[in-house]
Amino acid sequence: MAAHGPPAWVTRWASGQWRQKKRPPVIRPTRPLVLANKVANRREQLGEVTCITEMSVMMACWKQNDFNDTACAEEIRMFYDCVAKAEERKNQNEDTLLPRGNLTSSKVNKLLRRFPQITHYV
Repeated sequence: MAAHGPPAWVTRWASGQWRQKKRPPVIRPTRPLVLANKVANRREQLGEVTCITEMSVMMACWKQNDFNDTACAEEIRMFYDCVAKAEERKNQNEDTLLPRGNLTSSKVNKLLRRFPQITHYV
């Protein structure tokens, strides 16, 4: 009797033919592939510290003059001017993009509320 060779699957496996017939895996998403209608609120960057030097000068003046406001009027005025300029810059920057060109999370949420995702088809 003639001896038979190995089973067909062993021959295919050894020759690498099984790789050619293998299909890519089926990907089934766990969630629908649409954007959510809001993003997480997060801070884009650490807050910038402003007017520290003016505040330090004002407090040093107070300490030297026993916390007398009249003797430190110039330093107090400089500090309040600095705070007003910082508030003005902050309000001006709210309407513009971040330095990297990204939108803040609050602006993205505002846009997503304005243009919500389509969840049904007509």
